[in-house]
Amino acid sequence: MGMGEDGREVIQFGTDGWRARIGEDYTFDNLRRVAAAAALYYRDAADGAARGIVIGHDRRFAARDFAMAAAEVVAAHGVPVWLTADATPTPVISQSVVARGAAGAINLTASHNPPGDLGFKVRDATGAALAPAVLAEVEARLPAAGAAVPRVALSAALADGRVRVFDPAPDYRAHVARLVDLRRIADAGLRIAYDPMWGAGIGWLEWLLGPGARTRLHTIHGTPNPLFPEMSRPEPIPPNTDALARHTRAVGADIGIANDGDADRVGAVDEHGRFIHQLQVYGLLAYYLLEVRGERGAIVKTLSTTSMLEVLGRKYGVPVHETGVGFKYVGPKMLETDAMIGGEESGGFAFRGLPERDGLVVALALVDLMLETGQSPSQLIRTLYDAVGAEWHYHRVDVRFDEADRAAVRGRLDAATPAELAGLAVTHIDRRDGFKLRFPDDGWMLIRFSGTEPLMRVYTETTHADKVAALLDGGLALAGIGRDGRARPG
Repeated sequence: MGMGEDGREVIQFGTDGWRARIGEDYTFDNLRRVAAAAALYYRDAADGAARGIVIGHDRRFAARDFAMAAAEVVAAHGVPVWLTADATPTPVISQSVVARGAAGAINLTASHNPPGDLGFKVRDATGAALAPAVLAEVEARLPAAGAAVPRVALSAALADGRVRVFDPAPDYRAHVARLVDLRRIADAGLRIAYDPMWGAGIGWLEWLLGPGARTRLHTIHGTPNPLFPEMSRPEPIPPNTDALARHTRAVGADIGIANDGDADRVGAVDEHGRFIHQLQVYGLLAYYLLEVRGERGAIVKTLSTTSMLEVLGRKYGVPVHETGVGFKYVGPKMLETDAMIGGEESGGFAFRGLPERDGLVVALALVDLMLETGQSPSQLIRTLYDAVGAEWHYHRVDVRFDEADRAAVRGRLDAATPAELAGLAVTHIDRRDGFKLRFPDDGWMLIRFSGTEPLMRVYTETTHADKVAALLDGGLALAGIGRDGRARPG
């Protein structure tokens, strides 16, 4: 949130819509402005008056109230609304768009962000994130602060059918059943440790497996709590998954699964409680589709995820497309190429048919892979490395720096043309979305900046275990920043 030249508040969209702190910038007045912008876009540019849109929300504080307020505004603009009956995972909301032939969706969620935040995400008729240019069209329709925003009382809109409350679960279950064999998973008798991180995924995996399932979920953090105790944010990575790791060992589970606050991302631990990082998960999912299920089709990946996909692509003769970071790039590319899978480093993966991250389907796919192969998660990691011909090593460091140093750091990276890093020859420099160096083993080092805070992320993946720390430190040296965030030029 900033101020315009006339002193009025300006709402700024990020990469996936609007996100702000509840009670500060995320107020009902501002929510109604953003809902009006979305309503105008769907009505004027997406046939929304005829097709309607879906509105759903996660389990964040007051999310239901904000969703109902958004429905009042959208309905007043002549766009019919299907309002989910309760808190709903993000992939279920997106799938509901497709199932109902809607023009798109509004999703009130802040995903894996801190507990004080709430978001406003918009989706197109395929259930995918709006492309950046289209998102800008929505933002351009924002009413000025203080302007009157049309709205209709929810009771009146419910009475005359402009807003209809619905249960998205049956359509979603039918969708999932087309992707994995739910009955086989339910009958397998596995023990799954599960952490929905207090969020929207609570109860959904149990419901998908059905009553009487022999496969049992042993759940922690399974009651709604918008404060997300025991974690700074509901993101399925260490240290947030440490409790799941302990729980997996304690109950003797075959695998541990975590979903983030809106269940569009996934984290996993093996039967020993060891974290399976997101690049390994993506490799396993691609192997599952290509080798185990015999499927063929394009793979879409962001430039911050694993090169094991290129190796698998060459081995199985399927194209691999690399995009910028974020599903705003992955989703459209999946649709363009009819990709069988798309994904990113943050733990979000989508399958053909719905270009939206789905942490519930990914959880079930990992379990199905175990059943198909008869292997434990730790054995599957070894099988994956055998398939790609090497053991891959990945790590990432996040470094906070002085905002005053941002321009100088970017300038150093813009000018950098290293011939080698940590003793590895640089074969290519990619500046499409950050600063990425590629090496002869298909390994890489990537530097990206947060767009909202003075934070620099340095990633690397390599087959050289002894080079990981040196590659990360080498990247920081090119930027002129130490691991402590202090500038160290030259």
